[in-house]
Amino acid sequence: MKYLDEFRSPDAVKGLVCRIKDLGESAKLMEVCGTHTMAISKFGLRSLLSPQVELVSGPGCPVCVTSDEDIDRAIALAGMPDVILATFGDMMKVPGSEGSLADAAARGASVEVVYSPLEALEIAHREGDKRVVFLGVGFETTAPAVAATLLRAAEEGAKNFFLLSFHKLVPPALRALASLPDFEIDGFILPGHVSTIIGAQAYSFLPSEFGIPCVITGFEPADILQAIYLLLRMRKESPSVRVEYSRAVRPEGNPKALSVMDRVFERTDAQWRGLFEIPNSGLALKRGYGQHDAGAWEVELPQPVGDRGCRCGDVLCGKIKPGQCPLFAKKCTPEDPVGPCMVSSEGTCASYYLYERREEGLA
Repeated sequence: MKYLDEFRSPDAVKGLVCRIKDLGESAKLMEVCGTHTMAISKFGLRSLLSPQVELVSGPGCPVCVTSDEDIDRAIALAGMPDVILATFGDMMKVPGSEGSLADAAARGASVEVVYSPLEALEIAHREGDKRVVFLGVGFETTAPAVAATLLRAAEEGAKNFFLLSFHKLVPPALRALASLPDFEIDGFILPGHVSTIIGAQAYSFLPSEFGIPCVITGFEPADILQAIYLLLRMRKESPSVRVEYSRAVRPEGNPKALSVMDRVFERTDAQWRGLFEIPNSGLALKRGYGQHDAGAWEVELPQPVGDRGCRCGDVLCGKIKPGQCPLFAKKCTPEDPVGPCMVSSEGTCASYYLYERREEGLA
């Protein structure tokens, strides 16, 4: 299969579904990528395989796992008089303790939506009397581009360009999940985008230490179904990390991207919404780039508001499905979200709201 249409071929999909059912294996599988989550809902794969295969979502959306305190810090920086905060658009409506970045912008804060960190650097060159802070949110997929932009800023002498790094790393989160005493997942559908950077070897601890089989796959229906077939087959074999997405992922990953990340970032502990502070799961600027680190600025943060009734954290851990949150599709909608899982285009609640409300009886 070389072309996109072939990965959506009805005949290929029907054939894979039959092969899955013929195995006679039941399993509870977790996808750890927001793009997979959206694809599973959009193409109706959950209902196609139920009840034999239960698909639940994990912490695969970087916007969703960003903590309230991190959002509060970004809002506080945006409110400083000489600061322009540059961010990707999907962060604008994520609620913190006292509203979102969109609310802050409405109150007069300088917030610019950009499509790449290079746009933020261009703003820094254009607005020389302002401090421009790029809000770095994402997994290993986006971190290399941010690191490369910071290196360019240093080379070009852009002393008014800064980074607020909330980047997170996927393997430490999977280790934290797998270590939970009540974690009952029979296999991981691993992210394709992240794995193009870090490769397959980064997940080897999951089968070796926890006995959990894993498959790295792409984002089309045939990709995902093939991954599910391989995971179910591994229930009869030894667990391992398989690469279904071999057209993009190598065992060693992308050495150049990893090298750029290593030049700029070092690992640090990070807070994950729905989990806890996970050791060595975040990326902070190395000491040599401290002059560009907006995370070191002192700001006054509001008191956390506590429980708003939102159960995004439980959704991100696979403990509940979106429809089991009492706010879902009622008080919490994409137009007026309470939690980040309804904000992001890769959020589990957003995918259910768009594609699965009727099947869940929540329309």
